[in-house]
Amino acid sequence: MHSAAVTTEGDRIRWVELPGRDPARVYVHGLGATSPAYFTETAVHPLLAGHRSLLVDLLGHGHSDRPTTFAYTLEGHADALAAALRAARVTAAEVVAHSMGGSVAVVLAARHPELVSRLVLVDANLDPLTPELGALGSRGIAAYGEEEFVAGGWREVGVRAGELWWSTMRLAGREALHRSAVHLVRGTTPTMREMLLGLTVPRTFLYPEADGPFPGAEALDAAGVRVVPVPDCGHNIMLDNPEGFARATAEALA
Repeated sequence: MHSAAVTTEGDRIRWVELPGRDPARVYVHGLGATSPAYFTETAVHPLLAGHRSLLVDLLGHGHSDRPTTFAYTLEGHADALAAALRAARVTAAEVVAHSMGGSVAVVLAARHPELVSRLVLVDANLDPLTPELGALGSRGIAAYGEEEFVAGGWREVGVRAGELWWSTMRLAGREALHRSAVHLVRGTTPTMREMLLGLTVPRTFLYPEADGPFPGAEALDAAGVRVVPVPDCGHNIMLDNPEGFARATAEALA
């Protein structure tokens, strides 16, 4: 376990690091998740093993600190992650990022281009969403006011989340979880999709084949983003189909 202070108050991001060759690979989890739980199996898969790999927990999540004074915007997450990577002496990393982590990775690449050499986005959020009470995921969390969520709404979300997601969601700070969801749903200006279209590093977007054609795939392809369906999986591609995820990711990073 490694860590670095990433705020002026000294709040620390922590990560599990696997030794290996450069370029380093940085794995970033989604909302209410943690990278060691979601990525360890595939990070050590024979198709992906051998590189220095950092399985990072974003601020407010997993093993990292949970400051209540942090805004948890996508830009804030990206800048905090950038501070951790600089402390770890990582440059030109191959970033593999899931869901909200993919949104953070896009912002990271746009704001700190020297830190990212390739992007593999795993069913990442690219567009703003509409909060909806009772919905799964970030939309449902963002439908609560912060005080309402912290006071008890998180229990309702935990019931809807199911055993797998709750196993890591319960580790997140409640303010961190709510603010992260609110800002993920709100998105960025320009949007994450627009940022992704404007990047010049090699980019791959993995999505579950069962979801059907990915919206906006033609525009992404025209901008040089490879859009790759992965069979036999849902949103958590690396957990549902580790072999398929490893193959698709290895091809993207070849």
